[in-house]
Amino acid sequence: MTLRWLSTQLWRHRVTGLLVTLAVSVILMLLATQSLQNTRGHSVRPSAERKPQHRHDHKHTPARSGSPPRHMANGEEVTKDRLLPTAGSINQAMHKRRSPPPVAFLKTHKTGSSTVQNLLFRLGEKRKATFAFPYYTYQFSYPERFRAEFVDELPEGSSQFDLLCSHMRLDLSQLRQAMPPDTVLITILREPLRTFESVFSYYTSTIPAFSRAKQAATRAGIKDRTALSIFLDDPESFWDPKEPGNGLAKNPMSFDMGLNNEEWNASWPEDLSHLEEAFDLVMIAEHFDESLVLLGALLGLEPQDLAYVRMNVRHSSDVTTLGDDDVRAKLRSWNALDSLLYDFFLQEFRVKAEHFGLDRLKAGVSKLRASAEKIRHKCLSRVAVHPSELEDLVRPWQSDTATILGYEVQKNLSLEDQGFCVRLVLPELQYHSHLYFQQYGRDMRAMPAD
Repeated sequence: MTLRWLSTQLWRHRVTGLLVTLAVSVILMLLATQSLQNTRGHSVRPSAERKPQHRHDHKHTPARSGSPPRHMANGEEVTKDRLLPTAGSINQAMHKRRSPPPVAFLKTHKTGSSTVQNLLFRLGEKRKATFAFPYYTYQFSYPERFRAEFVDELPEGSSQFDLLCSHMRLDLSQLRQAMPPDTVLITILREPLRTFESVFSYYTSTIPAFSRAKQAATRAGIKDRTALSIFLDDPESFWDPKEPGNGLAKNPMSFDMGLNNEEWNASWPEDLSHLEEAFDLVMIAEHFDESLVLLGALLGLEPQDLAYVRMNVRHSSDVTTLGDDDVRAKLRSWNALDSLLYDFFLQEFRVKAEHFGLDRLKAGVSKLRASAEKIRHKCLSRVAVHPSELEDLVRPWQSDTATILGYEVQKNLSLEDQGFCVRLVLPELQYHSHLYFQQYGRDMRAMPAD
């Protein structure tokens, strides 16, 4: 008992010490960057009466139209026809090994999470998992905090949900009500400056604060200034934290994690400590392959299970270069809490990597990359394909302000290989719709009218 008590105390002090160090670093960073900034003028089953989810679906509701994307409105049967016939053969060919535990994946925005989600979708379909899907559309009433009642009913014949990986804003207590007690909780974080640049690019026309900055840039007629740089000159003038839809406009990863994303407060250290205790693995986008190896060890997966292609990749012309020191300083200042969050879990990731064994991790990465490259060579005829050249089935949903590239699958594949390769590149909305139909025998419910 003494040894357990001692180890517990050491662990708690380690976390507290790291939090204090990171907090001091953030304060020093803010003071250092101030001089660089431009000066400014002054188990869950639905209740009998299910509450409608409010419609704040930036990603999945194009601003120009209330109708679904054409590949969803007209291509639904194409998805079913192309995918469903081969699902059985893939399951039959699966190696017999222990089933992974239930998994809940917090899908953070613009961090590489769609790539992880695709991997989990494939794993879940192959293992005939029961998915915890949103009751309406593709997200758990985002940006509201997750509630257990947002989950669709448990399918007939299933005793529990095995996999949850749709967008939500985290609420740990509600998530625990929705998933089994032994659920493995994972997420992914990305370097905060690149995350915010990607969020801004993807959601310029749908997040109110960003839209105002774009309008200001257009009115000013300054050709050598981007909307992002205009926003960073005076973000407070564009951002209203009380306005619906502005959650991702500041510290977006902290917002997704359910933290206070507006400003530091006294509860942050304790909240961060609770997250550290709750998550079994926080993947790091800058160490993506290493993260997958750790995920594979956690879930008992083989290298071929972890093969992937990068999803939702933007055209290079839509990526803003962040080489300017002034811009980077302003980004750090505006997203200081995300920097604290990222730095904390980056340190935790390094600890996990050391415990796993660095040589073992390096060997695992080599095996993963070799397996993934072999699978990509078999499956892909073209990469970084413009959406205009892709068929509906594999065309990613397009933001109004960024071109999202996709993949073309090899021709003349066997039916089994075709099913596997299409799944490998299948965008989120199409795969989500396919799995939902496969599980419930019906299309997803539309969001009710306000």
